[in-house]
Amino acid sequence: MLAIAGVTLLGAFGLAGPANEQVEAQPLVAGDAYALTTGRLVSAVAALVALAGVVIGGLALARSSGRIGNGNGNGKRGAIVALAAGLTGMVGGGFVVAAAEGGPGTGYGIVGGFAALVIGLIATVLGWLALARSRLSEGRERGERNPANRPTAAEPHA
Repeated sequence: MLAIAGVTLLGAFGLAGPANEQVEAQPLVAGDAYALTTGRLVSAVAALVALAGVVIGGLALARSSGRIGNGNGNGKRGAIVALAAGLTGMVGGGFVVAAAEGGPGTGYGIVGGFAALVIGLIATVLGWLALARSRLSEGRERGERNPANRPTAAEPHA
């Protein structure tokens, strides 16, 4: 996922090459609304990682229910990746929000930080749901009557 984020940023800077000559001729103001600052870059990368986690978590959730893929209900790996990407996005977004000294438009990336927090939370929830569902489907594949290990009315407590 980090490779995807790196390629995306490399492509964004590669496409901005011809416009770069015009920007260099003008002096940069410290609070320029369109400048790519460190805070904005970190929050954008965190949001992209979290967004990748949402996509992977959605696919893992669909795979664990047997809707896509080979139908064996194995979405555990995708669920773990979605959890990791969501938490990584939340940590990056939280770092940017905690380090920001100004509000929106100041260049600290606080809007992207909050977006990374929200998207990371969604990715984490999707990954958690997919992991829980994959555990249930694994229990069903092994032939357990009660894969969640909960006592039912027919089975007395131990």
